[in-house]
Amino acid sequence: MRKIGTVLLFFACLAIGHSAFAQGIDFAFGVSALKSTSNYNASTGTTQQVGGGAFPGISGDFLFKKDVGVQGEVYWRATRNAYDGFQPFRPILWDFNAIYAPRVGRVGGELMAGIGALSSRFYQNTIVSCGVTGCTNYVSSNHFDLHFGGGIKLYIMKSVFIRPEAHYYYVRNNDVDFTSNNVFRVGASIGFSFGR
Repeated sequence: MRKIGTVLLFFACLAIGHSAFAQGIDFAFGVSALKSTSNYNASTGTTQQVGGGAFPGISGDFLFKKDVGVQGEVYWRATRNAYDGFQPFRPILWDFNAIYAPRVGRVGGELMAGIGALSSRFYQNTIVSCGVTGCTNYVSSNHFDLHFGGGIKLYIMKSVFIRPEAHYYYVRNNDVDFTSNNVFRVGASIGFSFGR
């Protein structure tokens, strides 16, 4: 019964979203790869990069002036990595952006810039803290970032697109934990456009 309700809610949102928004809303799911620029940090002595592995993520935007709007996204490492060979960790990137997204026929572009954070979760063998929502077994190292990115939307159907994309993050003080403040993300997403 719960599944039927969820499916009905999903289709109701599709129907309402398609007719109610003259502006435009896009949602996408993608997979990316992350890469830092340096192999060694002389000040901390680490060779650990923030990248490596697959980074699945979700993104969405709301265009309120034809081609201009706001956008947000979250990407995380699919599996834990080993920091300096022994400490399990998982980086999570999230950001909010201004976006310019023109569309001509079956091709659309995206240029975006904004702010966000890199949250690196370092996992422990014991519970670190407990609160009202539950217990955690990790500590986080959070760093502010500036984000610039873009992509090309290739519409394979009227509202379904595939988007190759590239992003640059300047992560302030990321060289405290990793080798560089500069992080690059490249990948592809599949998504759905409402109201365009």
